[in-house]
Amino acid sequence: MKFGVVVFPGSNCDHDVYHVVKKGFGHEAVWLWHKDESLTGVDCVVLPGGFSYGDYLRSGAIARFSPLMEKVVDFAEGGGLVLGICNGFQILLEAGLLPGAMRRNSDLRFICDTVTLRLETVETPFTGKGSAGSLYRMPIAHGDGNYYADDATLDRLERNRQIVFRYAAPDGSLSEEANPNGSVRNIAGIVNERRNVLGMMPHPERCSENILGNTDGRVIFESLLA
Repeated sequence: MKFGVVVFPGSNCDHDVYHVVKKGFGHEAVWLWHKDESLTGVDCVVLPGGFSYGDYLRSGAIARFSPLMEKVVDFAEGGGLVLGICNGFQILLEAGLLPGAMRRNSDLRFICDTVTLRLETVETPFTGKGSAGSLYRMPIAHGDGNYYADDATLDRLERNRQIVFRYAAPDGSLSEEANPNGSVRNIAGIVNERRNVLGMMPHPERCSENILGNTDGRVIFESLLA
C-alpha cells in the first residue's frame, strides 16, 4: 500500500507518520508538498498534525486552499482513503470533507496528554481490525480540539454511525470529566458518509511502536492495510 504524507508549512507530525508507515509497517510512503499538483498514485493520503500556516485565521483555514488540497478533495470524492490527524482533522473540516467545526478547547488551554478513546464503529476502513466498544489509549496535543456541530448534524452522525471515537473514562463510560476539550457528545473522531475519510484529534502515529510503550494506535494502520 502506498501512503502519501502531506507537508504544509508548519506541519510537525509528518515525519512521525512517514516513519510509522515505512519503518513500522514496511509500506511505501512518499512526501506530498502542499504546492504539488499530483498525488503520485497513492492509495491513502494522510494529513498530519502540526500548525499549518501557523494556524492563522483558524486552524486549517489557510491550508484548505493549498493547491494540493484540490487534488485531495477530488481523491476523496472519488472514494480514495484520507486520514486527517489533529491539524489534519481541522483541515478536513475546513475543506468540507467532514461536517462540523473546531473551536478552542473549553478551558482555553493547549492540552498535551494521553486520553482514553472508545471505539464506536468498526464499519470503516480505518477501524475494521478493532472491536466496537474497545478502549484505546492515545496521546493528544491541541489547542483547538473542541468539536462542534449543530444538533441536526450530530443526530445525522449518530444515525449513520459516523462517530468513530469518543473520549471516555478508563472504564468506557462517557462523562464531562473524560472529555479533555469540551467536544460535543465527547466526539474525538468522525468519518464521512462514504466512510473513506476519517478525521481524529488523537495521534495514532505516536503510539504505534513498542519502544514508545503503547501500540494502541496500530489499529488504525492495521485496519487500512487489511
